[in-house]
Amino acid sequence: MNPPKFEKTEDMSNLTFLNDASVLHNLRARYSAMLIYTYSGLFCVVINPYKRLPIYTDSVAHMFMGKRKSEMPPHLFAVSDEAYRSMLQNHENQSMLITGESGAGKTENTKKVISYFAFVGASQQAESADTAKSADGKKKVTLEDQIVQTNPVLEAFGNARTVRNNNSSRFGKFIRIHFSKHGRVASCDIEHYLLEKSRVIRQAPGERCYHIFYQMTSDYKPELKPMLLLDRPMREYWFVAQAELTVDGMDDAEEFKLTDEAFDILHFTAEEKLNCYKLMSAHMHIGNMKFKQRPREEQAEPDETDEAEKAAEMYGVAADELLKAFTHPRVKVGTEWVNKGQNVDQVNWAVGAMGKAIYGRVFNWLVKKCNNTLDQKGVARDYFIGVLDIAGFEIFDFNSFEQLWINFVNEKLQQFFNHHMFVLEQEEYTREGINWTFIDFGLDLEACIELIEKPMGIIAMLDEECIFNSFEQLWINFVNEKLQQFFNHHMFVLEQEEYTREGINWTFIDFGLDLEACIELIEKPMGIIAMLDEECIVPKATDMTLAQKLNEQHLGKHPNFEKPKPPKGKQAEAHFAMRHYAGL
Repeated sequence: MNPPKFEKTEDMSNLTFLNDASVLHNLRARYSAMLIYTYSGLFCVVINPYKRLPIYTDSVAHMFMGKRKSEMPPHLFAVSDEAYRSMLQNHENQSMLITGESGAGKTENTKKVISYFAFVGASQQAESADTAKSADGKKKVTLEDQIVQTNPVLEAFGNARTVRNNNSSRFGKFIRIHFSKHGRVASCDIEHYLLEKSRVIRQAPGERCYHIFYQMTSDYKPELKPMLLLDRPMREYWFVAQAELTVDGMDDAEEFKLTDEAFDILHFTAEEKLNCYKLMSAHMHIGNMKFKQRPREEQAEPDETDEAEKAAEMYGVAADELLKAFTHPRVKVGTEWVNKGQNVDQVNWAVGAMGKAIYGRVFNWLVKKCNNTLDQKGVARDYFIGVLDIAGFEIFDFNSFEQLWINFVNEKLQQFFNHHMFVLEQEEYTREGINWTFIDFGLDLEACIELIEKPMGIIAMLDEECIFNSFEQLWINFVNEKLQQFFNHHMFVLEQEEYTREGINWTFIDFGLDLEACIELIEKPMGIIAMLDEECIVPKATDMTLAQKLNEQHLGKHPNFEKPKPPKGKQAEAHFAMRHYAGL
């Protein structure tokens, strides 16, 4: 129990007793008083209030300008100002990492950080009322305004409702705000990562597709629906209506107004805006296309063409060519192009794949267009402050391919943090001669990361699967066996080796679970993968079949791949015995 003077302390590193219970108690006490920001040494802990608070106004931002963290209460603006002052004083680039679980409030805090930098980095030149207005009498749009207005556009196309968050970022972004040596905003650029493209064709229960689809069909611009040929109720557009259609507390019409105005501020032309909306509409139409199987043929054909004609008009292509691309796609065989037949399942997969690909390219173009607008030609860029905002750790009832990479990136960042805070810091104690017993906090998941990203890890195997895509089951089993061998090695081998190092009286036990020889047969430099690769790329003029090569080069050179034989000079014993070997 900490003394009463530490009740609601602003910096938890000052607590006399620092443990889980005291940290939780302090955070809860401050949160009950609507004090959502608390320092923990160098870091700022934020608890999402799930409501708007009047602590982000320009007047509040002005209070934090040029102040030390110790002079002001904990606040995101204080951390931001410290990064800004460090950049100017130390002449070094700065970075801010905003991390946490999905729904923790990372995106909202990122927006506040960007707004603060735009505020403090705005030009200090005094402008008269005339020079602050454009020729048509409207307020002149500044670079700072444009930086802030990237948020509505990227949120419309990159944010969606999930079971944990009504406005969840389904992509990661790294924003670099460039400054002159005097601290004025010079330009800005955005890099994006891991856009969840699968959401545009599939949504889990309780979730929604990207906001832009529902904004377009709102009442803000009723003249837009006829132009986009959207004449059905929203519930009937399958690709975007598999779960929820609304978000509590969110007015899609009002949000669309903000998105449309942000397009104008970022210098999107009317034609560019309309083309974006047309591509979104086309995606809604292709999700309703129907196909059927021809009798007694492995060939699909259109069941109706209305939606295909609407989609083709939005894409700017001919409807018959669009349908032909799905039912008879052109593929390259050798040096020639031929039309390949597709069954209904294959056509549906192709439709979904094209929808995801086009959405991903539209998003790439949006970010590129924003960067072009924010790139101020001829303005000196001396330093930058980077702000990283990525989707947080998330585990859903149904986890897609994207969840693997979202959690993988978060774990990489977490391991970077753990290594610097818990390992390098203690090594520094040793170098300084401090009497210190090294503490292992049990947070090292480097083995799991290596399993995914090492040269023969999961990523490499998935790349190979994309090349050898006709051997799906082999690679599924191979990946599963690699995972099982990883588990067996760590649980049954390394654990017993640890007993030996600790001097425990222990007899090593072989659990008979090592199939490393089988794995090596597949993946070693002259293994099955290499042979298949060689046969596919440079087939040799030889009478030997692949099976004969396998038998000659592999299946007779290791006891695990030989059929069991009785001992020399003896006949097979009468009792029953079992031994595993490849092929049986």
